[in-house]
Amino acid sequence: MTERKVSVERNTLETQIKATINLDGTGEGRFAIGVPFMEHMLDQVARHGLIDIDVECIGDTHIDDHHTVEDVGITIGQAFAKAVGDKRGLRRYGHSYVPMDEALSRVALDFSGRPGLQMNVPYSRALVGGFDVDLFQEFFQGFVNHAQVTLHIDNLRGTNTHHQIETVFKAFGRALRMAVEVDPRMEGRMPSTKGSL
Repeated sequence: MTERKVSVERNTLETQIKATINLDGTGEGRFAIGVPFMEHMLDQVARHGLIDIDVECIGDTHIDDHHTVEDVGITIGQAFAKAVGDKRGLRRYGHSYVPMDEALSRVALDFSGRPGLQMNVPYSRALVGGFDVDLFQEFFQGFVNHAQVTLHIDNLRGTNTHHQIETVFKAFGRALRMAVEVDPRMEGRMPSTKGSL
């Protein structure tokens, strides 16, 4: 099997980002993006997805976290698009339910080639520490646009915002892990009746 480890760099006037992912990793995460809560959530994706993820970002966080969070989503999305290549042999679909105390979230995704985000997370408060939870929508929108993934995220219940978000990111990691796995029964075939994705 071809190694599925890629690096992507993205530089704008607002952010300079380098992201490296290994789809066949062990769940190692290394993050230096200047937004600690976002780093904590990305670590959940790596650990639960068994995907090695390394992201460095210099961003204009002196203004706010918006550009950094959104652009990290874009860059990681670009890395995933590059790593899955033409998607031959992939399981393609992934899903996961993850509970954490009172919170429960469900994530389902499809490496369809068609970007789409449906996100229903009724946060119990607007901030975790100083982090604006609305920025997670920007992260996931950036990811789906550039990974060309259809992504459905539902927080089914929860009263603690930290728990709500953490269940989303753990479920996202586990759904990614399922979707990017190589299915030996596919024998390198395209997981679509159209012949391409």
